Amino acid sequence: MAEAFVTARRDRCVLARYPGEAPSDMAEAYRIQDLAIDFDGRPIAGWKVGRINPPDDARLGANRLAGPIFADSVVEAPSGESPAMPVFAGGFAAAEAEFLLHVAPGWDGAVPQDDAGTLALLDAVHVGIEVASSPYPGINADGPPVTASDYGNNFGLVVGPGLAGWEAMDFDDVTVRLEIDGALAGENTTAAMLDGPLGAVRFLLGNLVGRGIDCGSGTWVSTGAVTGVHPVRPGEQVTASFGQHGAVRCAIVAALPDR
Repeated sequence: MAEAFVTARRDRCVLARYPGEAPSDMAEAYRIQDLAIDFDGRPIAGWKVGRINPPDDARLGANRLAGPIFADSVVEAPSGESPAMPVFAGGFAAAEAEFLLHVAPGWDGAVPQDDAGTLALLDAVHVGIEVASSPYPGINADGPPVTASDYGNNFGLVVGPGLAGWEAMDFDDVTVRLEIDGALAGENTTAAMLDGPLGAVRFLLGNLVGRGIDCGSGTWVSTGAVTGVHPVRPGEQVTASFGQHGAVRCAIVAALPDR
C-alpha cells in the first residue's frame, strides 16, 4: 500500500480505489505512512496536523492526525507573490489557511505540557496555506486512518509572511479568511480548533516521539485548517488573509509527473 501511494504520487496517477485493505486504526495508518516515508526517501521539512472530528475521535482514541511535508514541496511566498502549487487532477485537492509554527533546532525530545513550554521551543510563526491533495479521491471520505496512511493528505505548503510579536500574540484574536477566485470560502478563528496551534505542536511532537522520529534539526508544523478544508481545482487562485498579519496566495495547477 505504501509503495502504491508513493508510486502514484511520483507518476501523478489517480488511484480509483484504495490500494489494498484500508487501515482501521491509527497505529496501522502510521505504519503505512512510515513505510511510505522510507520508500519515498525525500527529506522532510515539516509536518501537517489535521483534526479528527467526532465520533471518529472517540473510536480511534485521537483527535488529531499527522503527515509529512517534504522539503521539495515547501514554497516561500513573500507578500504579493502567488506561486503555482500542484494538485492531483482527478484525485483529491483542497486548500487550507493555517498558522505555521516552526520548532527551533535543538529540540531534545521532551514534549511540553503547556503553552509556555511550547512557545519556548519555537523560533518563528508564519501565515500559510496547506495544499492537501492525494491521488486517491476518497482520501478524506474514507476516514482518518485512510487520510493518515497517505501522508495525511498533504501535497505542499506555502509559507507566507512571518508574524512580528508572535511570542505574545493570542491566535484566537485573529480572524482568518480564505477566498477562492475572490469568493469567500470560509472565515473563522483558532478558537474553534481544540487547543489551538500550540496544542497542535504538542500533539505533533508527542506523535513523533511515539513513532521514534527525530526532528531535532527543526521542523515546520502546519497546525490545522482554521477556516475548513476547501476543495480546489487547477486554474483557481487561493488567498488566505490573517487580519493585520497579512495574506498569502497561491495558484492551483495540475501536477505533472516527476519522471
